Amino acid sequence: MSQLLENKVCIVTGAAGINGIGLRTAKLFYEHGANIVITDVNEQACDEVRALFEAGRCLVMVSNVTSKEDCQKVADAVVEKFGRIDVLVNNAGITQPVKFDEIQPQDYDKILDVNLRGMLYMSQAVTPQMKHQASGSIVNTSSVSAQRGGGIFGGPHYSAAKAGMLGLGKAMARELGAYGIRVNSVTPGLIATDITGGKLDDAMKQKILEGIPLNRLGTPEDVAKAFLFLASDLSGYITGATIDVNGGMHIH
Repeated sequence: MSQLLENKVCIVTGAAGINGIGLRTAKLFYEHGANIVITDVNEQACDEVRALFEAGRCLVMVSNVTSKEDCQKVADAVVEKFGRIDVLVNNAGITQPVKFDEIQPQDYDKILDVNLRGMLYMSQAVTPQMKHQASGSIVNTSSVSAQRGGGIFGGPHYSAAKAGMLGLGKAMARELGAYGIRVNSVTPGLIATDITGGKLDDAMKQKILEGIPLNRLGTPEDVAKAFLFLASDLSGYITGATIDVNGGMHIH
């Protein structure tokens, strides 16, 4: 198999969940020759995933993306260990299935902070090194709910945060392109992870499948492959783009 990320240094945030998109992405990048940096707020989960990778090619850090200080510590540690930063996947995110009228101030702050502020802070932490290298790829995990106005699990504030990621990503692409830094987003549809697994009964699943032309739920692997494309030189002339990974759930 060709190595699309040979010797690249790739950070994936929120990537310690054992059945999540982030960890599958980290594994796929690793299989393609990358040095992998995994960050997650869950210390126990971080301890568990360390054993999955060769120590010399992996760095796992407990980090909260809503902390600008934490994000800077990650960037500094990566440069110290590997000497460069080639790819950042802003994957850390949380959701909350509530209705519009039920959204409380603290709910709004938490959802916006992790999904959107975290993207800003982590991107700000890595871009100085990417500018120094005159190259880099930033990929953001948005959601189909940003495009279709929710309607799956996340509440309206989740849709707002994920739509904000698309807008921020496009603005970053315009500003950072002159430095050789590409910024793109992926909008997954309904992906079978631990987050969705416990909430989906057979009747609900059947109803959802009726609206998906490919007639199946997505897998973390489906999303990870889109990340691999955007992280690699295969997408070298693509920036400011949104790649839909939803089986046709939202065609526009």
